[in-house]
Amino acid sequence: LRMARVALCFATLLARSTGAPVEHIDFPTPEQAYGVAHGQLAYYRALEVSGQIRIIADVTQLDRHMAEWVRWDDGASGDSPPVGVIISMESADPILAPADAGDWRDGGVRIFGPAHYGSGRYAGGTSSEAGMTPLGLALLDEMEKQSIILDLTHLSDRAFWQALERFSGPVIASHNNCRALVPHQRQFDDRQLAAIVGRDGVIGVALDTWMLLPGWVRGVTTNESVSLRAVVDHIDHICQLAGSSEYVGIGSDLDGGFGREQSPHDLDTIADLQQFVALLDARGYSAADIDGIMHGNWLRLLRRVWR
Repeated sequence: LRMARVALCFATLLARSTGAPVEHIDFPTPEQAYGVAHGQLAYYRALEVSGQIRIIADVTQLDRHMAEWVRWDDGASGDSPPVGVIISMESADPILAPADAGDWRDGGVRIFGPAHYGSGRYAGGTSSEAGMTPLGLALLDEMEKQSIILDLTHLSDRAFWQALERFSGPVIASHNNCRALVPHQRQFDDRQLAAIVGRDGVIGVALDTWMLLPGWVRGVTTNESVSLRAVVDHIDHICQLAGSSEYVGIGSDLDGGFGREQSPHDLDTIADLQQFVALLDARGYSAADIDGIMHGNWLRLLRRVWR
């Protein structure tokens, strides 16, 4: 990440407890999910102690971190600064009770996504039609009090609209693509994307090939016909829908859950994210537009939420 000039990223805690256990990700009890998520948080803290990352939790830290990276990128001598990390929770199942939201915030978590795959304790997620649960609605209330960002990614359609109706705080879709281009419940349709834009949110596009090519099947379809241009198609769709480039960024979803076999064929390392600059330029996007998509839109949202 540092060699690729990635200055800042979201880093997730992921430990579900949906009642359908899956090794290493979905645990039989909320207490186990709680323990695993705290272990993941401790791992990020250990990386920070060793100087590899810097956990960012407020606007002062954010501005100081980005200023240091700009100085280094402009030619300051020495090694690059640590990667800035904003901690999110993907599936709120580790939160034992809604009233505990503040404890996780105090621990450095700034973004909650209520669900992942399946029907969790707080909401229905991908491949589920369940809505927000009573616990989920109460959690949204606590999040609003604590100024915690709501990540709508992975929510079922029903849960998505219920969450927006209940929650008046800041919203994002950290890693989500367009259903109009790849029909699947995991993607958001144009009404949902427009609703996020209407709330001054940002949609981070994902690089998972099954979210880029209709009918792509894990373990069966190869990635030869999927390139980073397909990701730009989703970026462009959001920009055209919004009438602006200010509501889209890079979400990636490159968290180690898959490798090159499930990524665009022209993505070899994380450094290849820099190819988006030329690809967007070729589509007619201005330098200001490209800066916004590559980093500026996320920074603007964070500064607005944390001011």
